[in-house]
Amino acid sequence: MVSLPNCKINLGLNITEKRKDGFHNIETCFLPVGLKDALEIIPAENDKFQFTNLGTQIVGDISKNLCVNAYQILKDAFPDKIKPVHILLNKQIPMGAGLGGGSSDGAYTLMMLNEYFNLELSEEQLIEFSLMLGSDCPFFIINSPCIGLGRGEQLEKVSINFKGFKVLLVNPGIHIATRWAFEQIKAIIPVKNIKEIIHQPINTWKKELINDFEVPVSRVHPEIAAIKRELYSKGAAYASMTGSGSTVFGIFGQLEASMFNFPKNYLVRVTEVL
Repeated sequence: MVSLPNCKINLGLNITEKRKDGFHNIETCFLPVGLKDALEIIPAENDKFQFTNLGTQIVGDISKNLCVNAYQILKDAFPDKIKPVHILLNKQIPMGAGLGGGSSDGAYTLMMLNEYFNLELSEEQLIEFSLMLGSDCPFFIINSPCIGLGRGEQLEKVSINFKGFKVLLVNPGIHIATRWAFEQIKAIIPVKNIKEIIHQPINTWKKELINDFEVPVSRVHPEIAAIKRELYSKGAAYASMTGSGSTVFGIFGQLEASMFNFPKNYLVRVTEVL
């Protein structure tokens, strides 16, 4: 069984409140876009669970990988139904990049295991399990444009017309620690909410649709601001950093990768909203 977990970008990201449980309440609009990993589940050898990392190598303890965690969550919930499998992840989405690639991989693992073992879990149940993995994970169960509130798990589908637009993703190869990024933010409720702004003409977004992480991250990593300036100089209708960084995206009506001359170590991808 094979699937292609996609990444996301954020249209605006406001940190509105520090919660007593240590998390933060946010307001954002999640958009699924077409840069993808590849995920495969096959029968286990020797009746033993196995996880294999292909493509970009994942740094750190593999036991903390969200695909592995997703398997363990369902194994604990359904010990008689979940048997050992071999999960293979071909990692293409940059890590620590604000694209939610790990969250997508974890959510897709839940959905694949649900089908593989005929668990017949509903979307609501999958969302509940996915929240055990991380705050971004429930979005990837729905995987269509959504306003995200609370930790990001309170989701409301929205309709935004991106027909005719392309998205350019530019990642400068900088890993941003999410915890550090949140420590730079003073929570505040914005004057105008993101749901209202995104239904305005796209040419109004530049002044009003803000990612709270962008200023403090750009202060430490000026490459972020430089990429954004370059995207606007080449005609982006809107450009912003996504998540807590470091990926910057531009939304274009007309777009060719040859328009840009970013450093060779940057990941540059032309894609679209799914």
